[in-house]
Amino acid sequence: MKVKTKSKKVNKAWLNDHINDPYVKMATKEGYRARAAYKLKEIDEVLGLIRPGHLVVDLGSAPGAWSQYLRRRLSPDGAAVGALNGTIVALDLLPMEPIEGVQFIQGDFREADVLAQLEAAVAGRQADVVVSDMAPNLSGIDSVDSARVALLIELAVEFCQGHLKPHGALVVKVFHGSGYSQLVKMFKETFKVVKPIKPKASRDRSSETFLVGIGLKELTPGPSDGS
Repeated sequence: MKVKTKSKKVNKAWLNDHINDPYVKMATKEGYRARAAYKLKEIDEVLGLIRPGHLVVDLGSAPGAWSQYLRRRLSPDGAAVGALNGTIVALDLLPMEPIEGVQFIQGDFREADVLAQLEAAVAGRQADVVVSDMAPNLSGIDSVDSARVALLIELAVEFCQGHLKPHGALVVKVFHGSGYSQLVKMFKETFKVVKPIKPKASRDRSSETFLVGIGLKELTPGPSDGS
């Protein structure tokens, strides 16, 4: 009984915080599906990543708040519907309600056939920006969870190495803890500029932060086989 009571108290506290959260209120008022839209908005405003005419790939897009922000950002007048100056391709394992002008692919980013669908959607064009709010289902076991997070980020980086413009940018969600320094190292080996950002919309008590990589470094060729 004590466990249930404690659980109820925690849930009630979270619900109270959520209802009173200024970003939740703002998202409701402005028509965003989640407060997460303001995380990407702040990152974009600080670094100026997304511009009219861009091709942007949104990985881990459901429920669609980041795609909604991208759609408004690429609209000539900042509108949620109507004209769109750019291309947005979104992907998630979960279903996502349609967003006007956003091409959505449902599937697991770790599977080759889903990546093939994504490659077909960009139709040979290189992305200007790739954003990833992907996160695995967390087990609570730090070593397991950090490995799952790292795998998704590695896949996003690999995708960028083949499909991002040389001066393009990648934004990924990461978590402070085991494996974080290795992910920063991988970003520094891949991108010319690396910036960790903790947006104001990211809750203080959360270990969540974001890594931004800008400008791909040239891949170092492997050792010659002597042939």
